[in-house]
Amino acid sequence: MENFNLNQYGITKSKILRNAAPAKLYANAIEFDEGAAISDKGALILTSGQKTGRSPKDKRITDNAESNDVWWGDINIKMDDHTFSINQQRAIDYFNTRTRIYVLDGYAGWDPKHQKKIRVICTRPYHALFMHNMLIRPTQEQLKDFGEPDYVIYNAGEFPANPHTTYMNSRTSVDICFERNEIVILGTEYAGEMKKGVFTIMNYIMPKLDVLSMHCSANEGKNGDIALFFGLSGTGKTTLSADQNRQLIGDDEHCWTDDGVFNIEGGCYAKAINLSEEKEPEIFNAIKFGTILENVVFDKATHKVDYDDVSLTQNTRASYPIEYIPNAKIPCYAGHPKNIIFLTCDAFGVLPPVSKLTAEQAKYHFINGYTAKIAGTEMGIDEPTATFSTCFGAAFMVWEPKKYANLLADKINKHDTKVWLVNTGWIGGAYGTGNRISLKYTRSIINAIHDNQLDNVDYKKDDFFDVAIPTSCPGVPSEVLQPQEMWANKTAYQEQAKYLLNLFEENYKMYIN
Repeated sequence: MENFNLNQYGITKSKILRNAAPAKLYANAIEFDEGAAISDKGALILTSGQKTGRSPKDKRITDNAESNDVWWGDINIKMDDHTFSINQQRAIDYFNTRTRIYVLDGYAGWDPKHQKKIRVICTRPYHALFMHNMLIRPTQEQLKDFGEPDYVIYNAGEFPANPHTTYMNSRTSVDICFERNEIVILGTEYAGEMKKGVFTIMNYIMPKLDVLSMHCSANEGKNGDIALFFGLSGTGKTTLSADQNRQLIGDDEHCWTDDGVFNIEGGCYAKAINLSEEKEPEIFNAIKFGTILENVVFDKATHKVDYDDVSLTQNTRASYPIEYIPNAKIPCYAGHPKNIIFLTCDAFGVLPPVSKLTAEQAKYHFINGYTAKIAGTEMGIDEPTATFSTCFGAAFMVWEPKKYANLLADKINKHDTKVWLVNTGWIGGAYGTGNRISLKYTRSIINAIHDNQLDNVDYKKDDFFDVAIPTSCPGVPSEVLQPQEMWANKTAYQEQAKYLLNLFEENYKMYIN
């Protein structure tokens, strides 16, 4: 668009490339981004520099009158408007030193009633292509009439913050101002900061409209039944929600309105570590022209990617438009969920493989957001360690967790949604003595939930967590469903269950007072 400029932002000295085609961004990346390459499958390979993941300790939110109910603390750290202005000016000054500036205008949210216009201003073609994939892409007519955005992201990540500025911890700063509708990124080139910045915006806006924003995946069966999958890293959320017999609504971020569920994003940002065609064919085959491969290692002669090589980072990623998934549901919205599945990897071996929750129990487990790390996953961990991330995504929640939990419970009750807790971790003992639940059994459980096969079976109350455990499930031995029955040492089971229950209760107290 020949007359397009960024004068209103004080950016006046650079050539502007707005919504450039992926081929153009490929060409610019190969020419100007050091280390950029094209994989043997046609994907664009790039590195995010020193930062290969998010920088949560460097995220700041301006403390103004409109945001005084924000959930302040280690997740949402305060800064003042003056400091935000300093960092914003630092970004603008940097933009004015560049030869080329990339602009990406797109939408967040597939539901037209709740859709937000997002503008990204950045200096790397990699970042422009990433947001081309992750936002909902406007048509040429929509782009012509796009007008002013609802939110602007100033991504000057190649330029550092000044660590001597008030409120700054380091040379990295990700700053959000809800009053100005702006985000400023300095000192990190990790593209995921933009994606999660948009999610944070939606987590701020939507609950004020009685819309529940959720860190979850979603799919739809042939009969129109919708399922949501919540779960922290390592619980199987991606694997279990990717189902060739169901349509993918989205893999990560959704909202639940009075009309149903919609995906916030226009693409997927999948982990690429240990990726194989055999285990995850949909993701593997989505890696082609237009896909970004981030921080992967490849053969310099053949450009074949080694997905098992984590020498740069374990957080290798692939970003691609959602239509690259063959069974994607487009447009990405649907009706109200029939089932909600909370996934947890319990390394203590005491949670049942599947249990049914009441609405109040759903609030409890949603607020706790539990899984467990096992020995060897991190330095210093030599026994199972409980991990709690409220709402299954604490890092992106803006309001107090109970605001999201109350919305969840209200919608569960209103739409008669069934909620299930599915343990993909250990049975018959804790990690080291018990066994990991067979993926075959877990898939049978998920299929039984989808097919209503757990509706008319007998249930037994768990002695410690008070959840309802089905006594039978097609494809799963009945003894596997009862955690206590799988332990040879019943006293050890009871001690472990009491220990985990106490961790749950102590964590829950932090959010209900």
